[in-house]
Amino acid sequence: MNEDSKILKKSKRFAIRIVKLYKFLKDNNEYVMSKQILRSGTGIGANLSEGKYAQSSADFLTKLNIALKEAAETEYWLELLYETDYLTNEQFESINADCREINKMLISAVRSLKDKNTTGDTF
Repeated sequence: MNEDSKILKKSKRFAIRIVKLYKFLKDNNEYVMSKQILRSGTGIGANLSEGKYAQSSADFLTKLNIALKEAAETEYWLELLYETDYLTNEQFESINADCREINKMLISAVRSLKDKNTTGDTF
């Protein structure tokens, strides 16, 4: 994964949105879920950044899988924040669409890398 990777850029922009959401939630006296979503939402890009320096294709795949787990967790927290009225429908739909897009990109990347590894190709 090179530095100009589309998923890396999207995950960084998403992390910035998550930090802003965290600030918004804290301003609205929500402290527990805000910390959870901050951790998982910024963890996506952090793991992808770590993956740039993976020692092997297996290590890289591990980082992608961790990023995928973080994205799935973030989607859960977004749904919970929406269903508990911390996010409006418009706010939820906007940020959740970004999260789902990143999720799909990660699933595709993981599948692609697994396919390469089973055919003996390296990255």
